[in-house]
Amino acid sequence: MPSNVAVVIVNYRTPELALGAVRSLAAERGRVPGLRVVVADGGSGDGSAEAIGRGLADPALAGWATTMPLAVNGGFGWANNQAMQMLMQGKDPPDFIHLLNPDAEIEPGAVAELVAVLEREPRCAAVGSLLLDPDGSPSGSAFRFQGPMGELVRGARVDAMRRLLRLPSGLVEDAPSGVVDWATGASLMLRTAALREVGLFDTGFFLYFEEVELMWRLNRAGWTVRHEPASRVRHVGGAATGVRDGETRSRLAAPRPPYWYASRRRFYALSRGRGIAAAANLAWLAGNALFGVRRLLGFGQQHMVTRSEARDLFRHGVLADTADITPQIARWDEPVGCEPAWMRQVAP
Repeated sequence: MPSNVAVVIVNYRTPELALGAVRSLAAERGRVPGLRVVVADGGSGDGSAEAIGRGLADPALAGWATTMPLAVNGGFGWANNQAMQMLMQGKDPPDFIHLLNPDAEIEPGAVAELVAVLEREPRCAAVGSLLLDPDGSPSGSAFRFQGPMGELVRGARVDAMRRLLRLPSGLVEDAPSGVVDWATGASLMLRTAALREVGLFDTGFFLYFEEVELMWRLNRAGWTVRHEPASRVRHVGGAATGVRDGETRSRLAAPRPPYWYASRRRFYALSRGRGIAAAANLAWLAGNALFGVRRLLGFGQQHMVTRSEARDLFRHGVLADTADITPQIARWDEPVGCEPAWMRQVAP
C-alpha cells in the first residue's frame, strides 16, 4: 500500500516563492500518489496569505494544495507544528511529512526518493535532501553534532587545529546516502510515528537550531537520521530571514539577529546542559581571539567574518538561563494554535 505523504511549506512574506515551490511539486504527484501540500503562512501581515490563497485556486493546484493562515509569526518550528498537528489529527493522517522551505524548488523525483528511504529503513525518522545553490553547486546538507572543541576550531578558522585535535568537520562534505547526525530542515521528510513518540519542534526556539534539537532528540530515542543525495533540491538560503552565508565580496557578512545566538545557546543547553553551553560559547570566543591575532599578522584574510559576532555573542547570551534548559516540546495531539513558548519568555 503506498505511503500517505504530505508536504508542509511555511511562508513568511515570500508568497511567490512559496507558490513556486508548490508548482515544482505538481509532477511529483505522479510518483507519489495522493501527495498533498499545506502552505502555512506565519502571520506575514502583508497580504501573503491572501496571495497564496489566490494562487492555490489555480486549477492545476486546487484540490491537493491548501493554505493555512496563522495569526502570528510564531517562528519556523511553531508554524510547522501547526500544520503537522492539523494533518496528524485529521481523518487521514500522513505516514510521512515533508518539510520544504518556500525558497526551495525540487528536481524531478526528489520527494519520491525520500519516501523510498523511509519505506526501506523502518528505524529512520528523518531524511534530508541534497541542497543545491542556484548555480547547481552543492550546498550544506548533512552535518555532525559539534561540541566546545568544535566551536574552538570554528572560531579560530584553522583547519590544522582541527586535524591536530582529530575533530571531524561539522559539515559532512560530499555526503553519501546514509546515516548522519542531522540534516538541514530546508527539505526534510519526517516519519509521523517517530514524531508521536518524541514530540514535534520545541517552541522555545523562534528560528534556527530547532531542527538540530529535534534530530538530537530522535537520535537519543534510538531513531536514525539519513541523507539522500538522490533527492535534489535547489535552494536560495535566507530568502525570508535575510541571513545568507557566503554572499559578500568584502568577506564581511551582515550581523546575525539576536535570536540566532539565543537559539544556539538553547540548543547546547537543552542537549548537553548549561556547562557545555557556556563552554561552547567561551571556546568560540577563545578561537575567535586567536583568529583576530592571526588577522593582525596578515593571515586568514580569505575567511568570511560575521560583523560584530563576538560582541553580539556577549550581548545575547554566553550563559544559559533556566528557560534555556526547560524543554517546550509540542505534542502532535495538543490543540492547534497554542502560543509558542518563546512568546511567554522574551520576544526575539
